[in-house]
Amino acid sequence: MKQPASTQIGDYRITVLSDGKMSASLELLSGIETAEAGKIQQQAGVLEPGSIHINAYLIQVHGKTILVDSGTGGRNNVGGELQQSLHAAGVAPEDIDIILLTHAHPDHVGGLLDAEERRVFANAQLYLHPREARYWLDDEKRQQAPERAQRNFALARRVLSVYESSLHYLKPDERIEGIRVVELPGHTPGHTGFRVDAQGHALLIWGDIVHFPHIQTTRPAVSIAFDCDPVQAEATRQKTFRQAFEENLLIAGMHLGIEGFARLTQRADGYQLIYAEE
Repeated sequence: MKQPASTQIGDYRITVLSDGKMSASLELLSGIETAEAGKIQQQAGVLEPGSIHINAYLIQVHGKTILVDSGTGGRNNVGGELQQSLHAAGVAPEDIDIILLTHAHPDHVGGLLDAEERRVFANAQLYLHPREARYWLDDEKRQQAPERAQRNFALARRVLSVYESSLHYLKPDERIEGIRVVELPGHTPGHTGFRVDAQGHALLIWGDIVHFPHIQTTRPAVSIAFDCDPVQAEATRQKTFRQAFEENLLIAGMHLGIEGFARLTQRADGYQLIYAEE
């Protein structure tokens, strides 16, 4: 595996870690016709229009090694390449000091447990938004969920249980090693971004603001079936896009593509994604 792409923001070294891909039909999108969505993918040069890339991010600063999300762990034969990506970046699981979670969907927390449901990152402190934990621990919401979603509840609960001794709940405007917590609700109740500001530059890891980046930046009103609250998710997406454009933020996202980093330019009906060469 080749060396993962990295960028430097002041003292912060941020590296994109690929976990591989998962299949997701364009029919999961709402607010756009499937044919139109496919056309946007084609125009953007996307060769696999129904494939979503999965990323995690490594942040190295002041002697600390921080992981943002953990990929799928290879569950259901999806993704599972995070450990290879970490190795390519010269990092072992025991080197991880802190894990920041954007939210607790399986493609973000699956890599925290091994096949025997044990901790993969033995020395890490785990951080999660308290609203996210409350959602996944809510018995009523679990019972109301369809069967597949109930499996997601079960996995999130196992992760929270196994990491209980090192679990911390994020506070509003908290900074962890100088990294700012940014609330981005809608995709899930506690969906969270993480922002790095240093020496006049800024990077926002925006989690799952988009799943099909070319489609949803062009058409910000488009939501996906994975969103817990599509209306709130759209409002958060619109606000985040506007801020990213106005502040010229460097963007990192879990489904942004293998390139890992991008900026937004504005166009008449939305925005355009420009992958960064950092």
